Order: sequence, then structure tokens, then C-alpha cells
Amino acid sequence: MELGVFVLIGITFFAAFVNGALGYGFSSLTVPVALIFYTSRLINPALVVVELFINGYVLAINRAGIPAIWKRFYPIVISLLPGVAVGSYLLASIHPNWTKFATYALLLPLILIQAAGLRRPLRSEKSIGVPFGIGLGFLYSVTTISGPPIAVLFNNQGLAKRNFRAGLALIRVVESSLTAIAYYHFGVFSQANFKIIAVIIPSMLIGIPLGGYCIRRIDAETFRRICMSFDVWVVGFGLSRVLVDLKIAQGAVVYIPMILALLADSCLLVNFFSTRRQTQDWSPEPS
Repeated sequence: MELGVFVLIGITFFAAFVNGALGYGFSSLTVPVALIFYTSRLINPALVVVELFINGYVLAINRAGIPAIWKRFYPIVISLLPGVAVGSYLLASIHPNWTKFATYALLLPLILIQAAGLRRPLRSEKSIGVPFGIGLGFLYSVTTISGPPIAVLFNNQGLAKRNFRAGLALIRVVESSLTAIAYYHFGVFSQANFKIIAVIIPSMLIGIPLGGYCIRRIDAETFRRICMSFDVWVVGFGLSRVLVDLKIAQGAVVYIPMILALLADSCLLVNFFSTRRQTQDWSPEPS
């Protein structure tokens, strides 16, 4: 077996574990690592098919939360199609290395924003729904990643855990279904994609239930934050690496994106643990 296959098995197991624990994170952890060994046209269709089943399962077990979130986020759901269509066309048309560059460049700021925990509640969710949905559809069809921006929006609006998971699963079922149809229309699917799926499925079947079991015994917020740091490090490395492939930069300059990403995440990580320590220190003793 090639090194890339071993790495894909390992990262998809870890990503499935995280998805089982937190309800999201499969693509945002898998894609940055997988793109080091595979092209987007090879890995994206496989992940879209796999995620359709993952998010269908998550939606089924959180279906009780759908009535509470449907009226709030239906503008996002119905506006995914234009973004998916444009993104799928570009994936089928542009050079694979430029797709990698776009994936890393779009993902890095989204993860850092999520890691920073920025909160600015929106008074009118419907006003942002259509542009957010179009952008989300484009991002997902190009990268198969949409968890970070959805998580930022939902956390920003203070959704309860059940509603958070139901809303996330609903949007991702729709976007993965539309993207699978668009990929088929533009001829992105190939036999090699289904070989990738066969590699991913065992990791998924073991990792998701294991993550759901283990999260009851660990601090979910700390675990989530550590996973985001892992994402930042991998994305920073991938961005630096693809600059060489595209001949945009050479020498020590290539490592600037990776170094900046590590520095930014280190500052955010220190702030996160400092804030948590202060919160724990000021927590009142149970009576």
C-alpha cells in the first residue's frame, strides 16, 4: 500500500472520531491532509458521497431539532444551488494545484476566526441567509468543507446543542446532495473515487461511534480547540507546499504562511487556556 493510503486511513479515522464527538469536522480535518497526497478531483467526490451518509445519520438522530431551526435558516438552504453550480464547474475546469491553493487559502482564515471565538449576534438572520448560502455552496463544492463557517454562524447566534447539530446536518445533507449531482453533471466522478470511498468507509464505521462514546469522558470544548489547532498547522503546511508546486514562491519565503499560521494559532491557543483557567479559578464552590 502507498503512503498516501495509510495516511488517508489514519486521518479519516481521526476525522470520523471527531465528527462522532462534535457532530462536525470530518471534511475540515480530512481534506487538508489528503490534499498533500491526492488532487481535489480525486478526493472531493469520495468525501461528498461519504458525507451524504454521515450527515444523513446525524440529521436522523437530531431530527427533533429541525422544526426549531428550519424557519431560521431556510434562506441558506434554498440559496446553496448557485454556489454549488459555480464551484463544481470550477473544480472540473481549473488546474488541481490551483484548487488546492484555493482550498487552503479559504480554509485558513475560517479556522482562525472559529478558533478566536468571535461573537457578534445578528439581528436579522434572513438578510445574511442568501449571500451566506451562495458562498457556502461555492466553498463546499470546491473544498467539501463548510463546517467552520456554519459553526461560526451557529455559535454566534447561540444555538442550543441539539439545534446546532440538526441545523448543521440539514444544511450539509442538502449541499452534499446538490454537489454530488453537480459533480456527476460535470463529469467529476471516476472509478478512482470509489476506490477512495472503500478506503474511507471502515475508518468511518469505527471512528464515529467511538467518538460519540469517548466525548462523554473528556472536555468537549478543549478537545474541539485542540482539533482546530491541528487543522491550522496542517493547512499552513499545505499552503506553503502548494506555493512551491505553483512556483509562486521559492526558498525561505515559502514557509511564511505556515509560520504566520502557527504564530496566530499559538496566540489564540494561549488565550483560550488562560481564559479557561481564569473561569475555573473563579467558579463558585458547590454548596
